[in-house]
Amino acid sequence: MTAEKHDTIPHRLFDLGPQRGSRPAYHIRSGDEWVATSWRDYADEVQGAAKSLIALGVKDGGTVSILGFNRPEWTIFDVAAMSIGSAPAGVYTTCAPAEVAYIVKHAESTVMLVENKEQLDKLREIKGELPALETVVTMKGAEAADEDWVITWDEFIAKGEKVSDDDFQKRLDALRPEQLATLIYTSGTTGPPKGVMLSHDNLSWTAKTAKEMNETQPDDCVLSYLPLSHIAEQMFTIHGAITTGASVYYAESIEKVPDNLKEVQPTLFFGVPRIWEKFHAKISERISAATGARKALVNFVMRVCSERNALLNAGKSPGFINNLKYKIANKLVLSKLKPAIGLGRARVCVSGAAPISAEILEYMAGLDVVINEVYGQSEDTGPTSYNRPGQTKFGSVGPAFKGVTVKIADDGEILVQGPNVFLGYYKDQEATDETLIDGWLHSGDLGKLDSEGFLHITGRKKEIIITAGGKNVAPKNIEAALKNHRLINEAVVIGDKRKFLSCLVTLDEEAVETFTSENGLDSRPYHEQPKIAEEVERAFASVNADLAQVEKVKKWTILPKNFTPETGELTPTLKVKRRVVNDMYSAEIEAMYSAPADQKSA
Repeated sequence: MTAEKHDTIPHRLFDLGPQRGSRPAYHIRSGDEWVATSWRDYADEVQGAAKSLIALGVKDGGTVSILGFNRPEWTIFDVAAMSIGSAPAGVYTTCAPAEVAYIVKHAESTVMLVENKEQLDKLREIKGELPALETVVTMKGAEAADEDWVITWDEFIAKGEKVSDDDFQKRLDALRPEQLATLIYTSGTTGPPKGVMLSHDNLSWTAKTAKEMNETQPDDCVLSYLPLSHIAEQMFTIHGAITTGASVYYAESIEKVPDNLKEVQPTLFFGVPRIWEKFHAKISERISAATGARKALVNFVMRVCSERNALLNAGKSPGFINNLKYKIANKLVLSKLKPAIGLGRARVCVSGAAPISAEILEYMAGLDVVINEVYGQSEDTGPTSYNRPGQTKFGSVGPAFKGVTVKIADDGEILVQGPNVFLGYYKDQEATDETLIDGWLHSGDLGKLDSEGFLHITGRKKEIIITAGGKNVAPKNIEAALKNHRLINEAVVIGDKRKFLSCLVTLDEEAVETFTSENGLDSRPYHEQPKIAEEVERAFASVNADLAQVEKVKKWTILPKNFTPETGELTPTLKVKRRVVNDMYSAEIEAMYSAPADQKSA
């Protein structure tokens, strides 16, 4: 007698294989074309990989790890592991060997998939620290390795040929909704990564609800390019695609994303704020250069689209006159502009993983690119609240996700309850007990609900600055306002236990290049250019004008280089690691507090 069949992501895939048959499940770039793999073949590939994991001794309740850029093998291996009761744990490709060692050792993974020699070399360096790791599998095309603990993808698949379909089916049928399905390791902004335990029910319920809210269809398609170690990209590439039957296009690389985007023209597109900021910067630079009749046309288009999308976002009809104007705007401008940036077919655009400026959202809506901001965390499988089509308010992060309850604690912390709330932290009961209290997820974020039920983020509890005068300041909104300036890439406000606020600034290199050309500046590094410093000072003056006295930034320093995940200041999802920034730039920070009061920058 077989166990009751449950509605898990793996079960959905194996149902979808026969249903969708030869229709494309995913595409990879090969030469000058995108080559498709069918849903039937995708399901077969996952079953083959699952049998291979069984052959390698992966147990029900065991774990495996994955280290590589977005590839079909990543997804196949991930779903294969889940289908036999094992939990996959993704590792960011930007992680240093020590960080890789921490996650793989903490997860106690016995089998690991890596993309190429660069990632395999990290494991070679730390192999002695990973007693549980027995086998490493390399993705297709990786350089052959002459080591008995490393096998190729083809060798891996061949191992599964000795395992029967019945043995696989028993493992699949034994899955339980409440069982651990995957481990999402946090990006470590406040310390070592924690393993977020998500159940099969967490994943399947969230993907199904997102499908209903966005009305996604089998003919939708997505471009997979953000780290698959992050729950948001997993929702689009893995769980969401399997739930809707949508096609996935795997980007060739991060560098190729702009080209791939134009080729694919996805109907669903998810980007972190930095992606949307780059869209905004390039488009606004071109538009600002328009003159005469062209400028008048652009202004007409932006007025029409802003008016139209304000009504649609509020769930109202634009009306006959606006519809007519929109048809003209679309024919003359939008039908050319949107495909030129890769969003010609985009029906749902989403921003998440970090705050995005309302000004950027409003500007892009004026070009008929409506970006719906989602807020949440790995601990609630991605979404807490969502600015969905027909219910969007720029500057907020939307109403609560359908089926989720959000409330604000007495101290302003956002609390979440729903079927998407995680099981707890892997092997960390203390952290679990601090975060999950009486069934409520304590997010660590501060917020407020307005009269219409839209959630607004006001800061993060651990990032609140308490000045020497005892005043509490949330740096998030100050930093977001500064980043609206075209030259400023990152802004990190300092001031804990200090008499006043200061700020470290990095500049957008492309914007600086344009500014340098426009102003005929010399070849000195940008942080040494007085005219650039004057422009940045104007940005601070503008932002300070709208702030309370205690929130005003008194001094600032332009750093000579940008933050990156590789140099340690950013997480793989491009969030600032404040503790690291404070440590790395302690000399620059101290210089601001020891300098004369009228000295603004360094």
